[in-house]
Parts: sequence; C-alpha cells; structure tokens
Amino acid sequence: MSGIYHFVSRLTLENRLFGMRGLSNYCLSCCVNSLLQTFSATWEIAELLERWDVAGARGDARNVALHLKRVLEAMRGDLPQLAPHRDFLHCLDQNRFRLNVQHDADEVFLSILNLIHQQMDNRVLAGEIQDLYKISVETHLQCLKCNSIQTETSYMLSFPLYVKEDDNSLEGCMNSFFEHQELKGINSCFCAHCGTKNSSRQRFRNSRGSTHKLDCRVSFPETFDFSQSLQHVFSANFAQNECRYTLYAVVVHSGYAMCGHYTAYVRHRENERWYYADDSYVQRTSWEEVQRTYGGRHSRTAYMLMYRRDSEEWRPRPELSG
Repeated sequence: MSGIYHFVSRLTLENRLFGMRGLSNYCLSCCVNSLLQTFSATWEIAELLERWDVAGARGDARNVALHLKRVLEAMRGDLPQLAPHRDFLHCLDQNRFRLNVQHDADEVFLSILNLIHQQMDNRVLAGEIQDLYKISVETHLQCLKCNSIQTETSYMLSFPLYVKEDDNSLEGCMNSFFEHQELKGINSCFCAHCGTKNSSRQRFRNSRGSTHKLDCRVSFPETFDFSQSLQHVFSANFAQNECRYTLYAVVVHSGYAMCGHYTAYVRHRENERWYYADDSYVQRTSWEEVQRTYGGRHSRTAYMLMYRRDSEEWRPRPELSG
C-alpha cells in the first residue's frame, strides 16, 4: 500500500533552509519516497552511515546501505531541486522490490533494514543501525494440561498493533497485543514436558484471510510514556525512567489496500516543527494536521508510527514480556 498522483514541486525557502527536500514520484515510488523521508528524520542512521568507509561497496548496484547513504546525504542538502533517488529505487528493484509495482510500506521498511544488516561490510555499524529499532520480546507459552511454561526470547524491528473494528487508541492496541490467547485444536502447541501437543495460552494474535485495509479510527499521542500504561509488560530489571517516547514520523496511506498512495509527516530535528511530504511536494504543517490521520472511512490513515525514546544517549531497547 503507490503513487497515482503527481504534484509539482513547491519547496519554500524555509524548506530548503531546514534541509527538507522532496522526491519525485518515479515508477510508483510514493511508498519508498515516504520511507526515505522517515529515514531522513531518523538522523541516527545518517550519522552511523557517515562513519562507514564505503570503499569495499563502491560500485555495487545492489548494496542498499550504500545507496541509502548517498540519498540521505542528498536529502540533507539545501539545494532547491528535488533530491536524486533513482539509483536507490533501482537498487531496491535489483533486490526484488520492483519498480512500477505497489508495495506495502511496512514490508519495504523491514526489508531495507534487513538488507542493510546483510550487505554492510562493517558488521559493528550494521548492528548499531539495527539496534536503533530492535525490540526484545519474551514470550511465555503455558501448557493448559501440566501448567509448565516455555519461555522464548525473540526480536522485532517493528511493533505490530492489534486494531479492532471500532475506535482504538495506541495504548489500547498495545495492551491488546499482550493479552492472553488460548491456542486449541490445530493451533495447539507441543509441550516438551508432556511430550504431546496440548492446548496452550500465549499473548500473540494471528489473523487469517485476504488483505484489506482497516478504516477504523486509531488515536495516538505526540508523546507516550510506557511506564504509565504498559508497566506490567516490562521485564523486572528494566529502568522505568527510560519509557518516554516522542513521535517523530508518520507514514500515511490513502485509498485501498491494493490501490492507494503514501505520504509522510516528519518532525524536524532542529526546529521541532512538523512537515508534510507528498512526493515532490513538501510544506510545513502542524500537529493538528497529523491528528487528522487517526482514520475513518475514505480518509488518510496513519499506517506506521515512529517514536524516538527521549534520551540524550543510546541505551538498549526495552525488553517486553508477552
């Protein structure tokens, strides 16, 4: 969920001064364009890529990290013209994200992070980039026959929200993710203690069926404190003063699941104001406009929310217990 509209560039002087540059819609690239705006707003990635010696990757047309480094450098420039990004798009095309095809933003986002991790020859920097997004989740699976508990630790690069077919809030969606769910019948899990498949209880939800877009309302705050609403899901050794996050980017989808258009709202690092990026069109906006993406039938709907932890220094991501 891509570009069926075309907007003429109208970059203002303020946009150029603060390094906000549009991206042309090339071969239905609005999905990638919106993600590039969020990567540009994630300045930690650009800073890590600046430390990377690309000598070993220079000339590699398939290296996503190399071309992301180049396009982010171009987007930070204060030139009036659009930032060049076709090489990055062709690089994704060679990594099976074809041009002239509509893609899902979350799928592309996760693939870009995984390709960076795989293709960078500096393993330390590659790990640090992935650590920016990594969430540690501890899953408890309880056998309902013998009550034994199996514990498994896994990692996610994005946090899926369980959205109900009515009004939702970010806090409510996250709490739903951690609710207990009984697994029975064909969904029963193997219990190592019993040696058989038994009904079990876990907290993750699974949905089946064809892809469709949910137009129900989901409200989300500009700042979010996990310690106040999700304290019960953190591991006991996690510092509760590291739970305050601030929203800095929103990927928005308009239209239907298989036919639509992506745009993005990003919060600027220096002036902390919100900007709206719709391919080549970039303008200053407000938090009130961002709130209009809460959803509703036939409206622009927030699809991906990007929050940054309020901290001067990088610390390990919180471990969540599910």
